[in-house]
Amino acid sequence: MVRNKKSGVSLIELLFAITILVFVLTGLLVLFINCLFLNASCRNLATALSHAQYIVEEIRGTTFSEIESKINHNDWDLDTDELSGIAYNFSTLPNENINTETFQSGNPLGVSVGVTWKDRNQRNRNTELRTLITNY
Repeated sequence: MVRNKKSGVSLIELLFAITILVFVLTGLLVLFINCLFLNASCRNLATALSHAQYIVEEIRGTTFSEIESKINHNDWDLDTDELSGIAYNFSTLPNENINTETFQSGNPLGVSVGVTWKDRNQRNRNTELRTLITNY
């Protein structure tokens, strides 16, 4: 009996290899898309923190006796329109608001700067910077 050996892959082996390749590429695509969304989220957080830091630096540049009254009069409470205006010219986040408040009166004065915004899924996000300012 003479056997005729043919080299190559069968159709079943080819379909099996393509199925494995599709699963691997699908997993990599999902990973890539999630990394893009995570990158955008981290960029928004960094932007919000830089806005809060800017407001903290503005507060520190104010005389100590005026800080608490300016915070109580909402001088540093800003919304998206005010942030993108001439005075600040920030690249704003969607529905961004900055709120300042005191959490400790006297000397040292406790100041909190909170930033809220909406992410791509319209979920509310926020971050806060807290600092103590003294009159020395």
